[in-house]
Amino acid sequence: MAVAVSSAWAPRMRALLRIVTGLLFLLHGTQKLFAFPDPSQAMPHLPPLMMVAAIIELVCGALLAIGLLTRFAAFVAAGEMAVAYFKAHAPHNFWPTMNQGELAVLYCFVFLYFAFAGAGAWSIDGLIGKNRAR
Repeated sequence: MAVAVSSAWAPRMRALLRIVTGLLFLLHGTQKLFAFPDPSQAMPHLPPLMMVAAIIELVCGALLAIGLLTRFAAFVAAGEMAVAYFKAHAPHNFWPTMNQGELAVLYCFVFLYFAFAGAGAWSIDGLIGKNRAR
């Protein structure tokens, strides 16, 4: 019984993970670009690499949240998080718990999961796939 329940809910739970992760990632982009939701963290003059990161976070976060171009968006986002980790965190210490890089590592591997697993339920990718099959 427990196996049947967990199997039935797996696509929905993957969708919830995708939606929540996408929205949280999107907030990193809005924080950098628009000082939202916390205006005290405003970054008025972003260096070029941070501007690119903010745009990736905003666009890929939105795409992941709605489940459109999920595999591509997740792959790009995973790459950004790998670069962020090795550029901003790893030089300070090897261990993520010592260099405040846990979130970058976690995002990277969650995005890699979606790059390979796809969007799951409740996605535009899923709707497009159903329409193509008809």
